[in-house]
Amino acid sequence: MKKKTDKPRPNHKIKAFVDLMFDEIPYSPEASEAQPKIEKALGEQYDALCQEHNEGEALDLLLSEYGSLSKIAQLAGYTGEQALAWRNAGDAADLKTTKKLMRKQRRRTYMAALFSMFAFTELIWMIYNAVNLNAEFFFVTGMCAVFVLLALRRIRNLIKTERENRDAKYDNAAFSYLRALSDQYTKRLFNSVALLIGAAFVFIGSELSFYVFGNSKSAELAENFFSNMIMVEIPLFLLVKNLTLHRLIQKRIALPELKKAKKYGIFITILSLVFWVDVTLFTVIASRTISYPGNIFLAAGFVFAAIILLLDLTVRRSIAFRNLVFNPRRFAVVTAAVLLCSGFTLLNRDTWYTQSYINSVPVVEHNTHKIEYNDDTGVYTVTASTEDFKILHLTDIHIGGSLYSYNKDMKALKACFTEIEHTHPDLVIVTGDLCFPLGIMSMSLNNSAPVQQFAAFMRNTGIPWAFTYGNHDTETLSTLNKTELNEVYKSLSFKTSGNLLYPYVQPDIMGRNNQLIELRNSDGSMNTGLFLIDSNAYTGEGINVYDYIHDDQVDWYAGEVERMNAEAGHTVNSMVFFHIPLQEYKTATELYNAGSDEVRYFFGENPGDHGGITNDLVCCSDYPSKMFDTALELGSTTGFFCGHDHYNNASLEYKGIRLTYGMSIDYLAMPGIAKETKQRGAELITIHSDSTWDLEQIPLTSIT
Repeated sequence: MKKKTDKPRPNHKIKAFVDLMFDEIPYSPEASEAQPKIEKALGEQYDALCQEHNEGEALDLLLSEYGSLSKIAQLAGYTGEQALAWRNAGDAADLKTTKKLMRKQRRRTYMAALFSMFAFTELIWMIYNAVNLNAEFFFVTGMCAVFVLLALRRIRNLIKTERENRDAKYDNAAFSYLRALSDQYTKRLFNSVALLIGAAFVFIGSELSFYVFGNSKSAELAENFFSNMIMVEIPLFLLVKNLTLHRLIQKRIALPELKKAKKYGIFITILSLVFWVDVTLFTVIASRTISYPGNIFLAAGFVFAAIILLLDLTVRRSIAFRNLVFNPRRFAVVTAAVLLCSGFTLLNRDTWYTQSYINSVPVVEHNTHKIEYNDDTGVYTVTASTEDFKILHLTDIHIGGSLYSYNKDMKALKACFTEIEHTHPDLVIVTGDLCFPLGIMSMSLNNSAPVQQFAAFMRNTGIPWAFTYGNHDTETLSTLNKTELNEVYKSLSFKTSGNLLYPYVQPDIMGRNNQLIELRNSDGSMNTGLFLIDSNAYTGEGINVYDYIHDDQVDWYAGEVERMNAEAGHTVNSMVFFHIPLQEYKTATELYNAGSDEVRYFFGENPGDHGGITNDLVCCSDYPSKMFDTALELGSTTGFFCGHDHYNNASLEYKGIRLTYGMSIDYLAMPGIAKETKQRGAELITIHSDSTWDLEQIPLTSIT
């Protein structure tokens, strides 16, 4: 059994001799305490012999005089019976027994730490409810008491088992196992202290940053605080678990340098507190000059982790038996897991980098019209107060919502504002892909923050707006699925914002949102029906296999057209907005390129996907929709408007129906598109009181 002494003698031969004597002795607290004392006594005897003999002779005399364990024990003040008791391995626990006991204690420790974490969470929740006089106070208090009792029960079992195994002996295999555990939990304990302190500062700093710079309300702060408190709960669990297991091991075998370990723990705590206090002060001081101060904490976290790693590799080696045991496979697995989890977490973060610009957006001068909503049908009715009603068509805005996309998000929002300020529309309609939660392409999976940011942007302009979904708005790995995003939009809709015309009830048909906005003249007569239909996203049959407008959606559209016709007593004009183009867009483009007189050209061009994923001339679904043929049959719809193909922006008339591509806003999604300009802009639809309409393409370059 090989152990370190408190203060090793300079003569390594004496130390090696004592280590050899104790090598086959089972570990026990008495033997562990005796070894450094014996080494010290032998060293003093050796120094005395060196007064009369040279070093070699003195060492020979020492070894011949004290060549047995009992003799060196007696030199240090122990008896021969005590030395004999050290050698007795009959009552020493073997490796199997020790592992079994430690596994049981570890399970109890994990449960005690888990219940302690839950109790802490419930305690915070209890305090919040008590301050706000919420009815949940008594329930939360009861839950807190339950978790405290469960934690205490596990702790009691831990203590009872420890008392039963006090002063236990361990054979060499068991001792080596405990020594490895000691190194493991010594490392984890000090790292978890640093982790908890860092996590607490980052958590509080990010929450306050969200509250102050995200302009959230106190209720939103509380909700966000409790939903994100896992950032502190997990480090707290780790600290309680590691501290308890560290103490269990120390009850069996002491650290080689216990005093140094205590000093190192104090040093780590003070270092962590000083570091994060400095980061907090710097953030407060620099908050007015930094767009998103919360990122300072994120950057500081990486610096702090590097500092702790450096200490792990250097200073900590003096308090462990063996500082590090490098396991390449474990290192690779842990590193991959950490990168995957941290990357996924970062991609899902709610970020508000553009908020300072959004807050500065002024109200745009516009006409005021009467807007009503039918809670039963989900139909909005806009009664125009002017002869002409202007609709600005925007598409493919592609807000990423990450630090990576910040500059492009700003350009997209400013481009939208430029178009709105230039045209002073009565209504803005966005035909899909408002956000771009596409992982590493946008460095974000979050489709919540971009939606809320654009809604805030539009609310500040004061212009009413509506939208259709695009294929990117609810990607597979997006933070919010279509049901959750629907709830977000309803929370931002007309009854709350006064300008988002999103239906609270929708028809029971295919799609994430299908709605009708009725435009009426000032006398109440029906003017135009504005249909916003979901062209859906993907069929699920492969990568980028685009969906289409399904039959039940077309049937709903036909039913609403017939209803409006019956009410008005004549065929009511209508327009349809969606994201993915119908196959007839491709047919019309091909006929136009072939010089056919079946197609009438108005403006723009359709150059195709321009080096994108598909390189198709028109990126439509492979599945035909009966939408176009039904519209022809009904004779109501005179215009279709879509997006999706970022470079296509032509307006062609085919079989009497105007097929118009919207100019895209996109700075982010298509590779290289940020540097190109001629495809970027919008369209202004002017509907007259007699239901006729004009369409003007407004490239962004024509304004700026």
